[in-house]
Amino acid sequence: MMTRLPFGDRLRQELGTPGKHKILESSPRSHVWRVELDGTPVVVKQLVEAPDAAQRYAHEVAALRLASRARPTIVPALLGTDEAERVLVLEHLESREPSSDWLVDYAAALARLHATGTPEDTGLLPAWSGPTQDDIGSFLHLAEALEVSVPSCAPAELEALVDRIDRAPGHALLHGDPCPGNDLHTARGVRFIDFEQAALGSGIMELAYLRIGFPTCWCSTAPTTALIDRAEAAYRTAWVAATGTEPQGDLTDACAGWLLRGDALVQRAHRGTVDHLARIPGHDWEWGTATARQRLVHRLGVVGHRTAERGDLRGLHRLCAHLRRRMLTRWPRLGPLPSRRP
Repeated sequence: MMTRLPFGDRLRQELGTPGKHKILESSPRSHVWRVELDGTPVVVKQLVEAPDAAQRYAHEVAALRLASRARPTIVPALLGTDEAERVLVLEHLESREPSSDWLVDYAAALARLHATGTPEDTGLLPAWSGPTQDDIGSFLHLAEALEVSVPSCAPAELEALVDRIDRAPGHALLHGDPCPGNDLHTARGVRFIDFEQAALGSGIMELAYLRIGFPTCWCSTAPTTALIDRAEAAYRTAWVAATGTEPQGDLTDACAGWLLRGDALVQRAHRGTVDHLARIPGHDWEWGTATARQRLVHRLGVVGHRTAERGDLRGLHRLCAHLRRRMLTRWPRLGPLPSRRP
């Protein structure tokens, strides 16, 4: 691992000379240090060299600047940047152990983050992209591979679903990876970090994380229904307070969209490489707190439950129920997702 502190002349002129510093644990996509500047701790983050490093750096800088509009603040202050070295200098925040009902404060902060996006921000970040026709094909092929009959109406329902998600209104500032761990629980409230995947789109797609089990996260969890209900209510209240409008979008559609995405069964480095749903019949793999089959069974249960009263998704409802039952019969040792964050 590189240990040289990337704090060049420009940052020294703007912020001063760095003193004591130590490298912190981070993802393979970045190096992070805790640095003393005139006795004040700050965080220095450098995006590592990779084909998309410059893009991830630009996304993070843009997202932090947009999110800084929120009052009270919901992100660390961006103190300095060095584009040539892909370095950000950030306010250091002292975090503490999240409470047992952390999801409520998290959801309220997520709504306030989403609400900082405006129509005028179009082009500053990429538009969020949802499931595709290829995802539909992979999901239906999985059912066939597990010898589950696909209702005749299901393919058309899924095509309409993907179209609705693609056309979902919204210019919310989306975190892109709003996982436990990318939220810091401080004495002054929740703060979000690591905006490398930030985008603009419908906030409902990230609100769905709570029910669908944090799909892009190593720490996939399934909080209790009562806690999720409280958190979703907190999201709505915070969104209305920030925007004066009701949240837009369909939460059931959003959950179903995450179900279709096989790439949400693997860590980011493995996405876009193979059809991960096609691997499920012959192989299970661990990622963080759960296996791929555990994650998929949970998502099938959520979508099956939420589509029970949806006439336009009755085929998907039956398909989810039958596919989940087949998986649990074939692999009876599959347990539920953990209910508490690690």
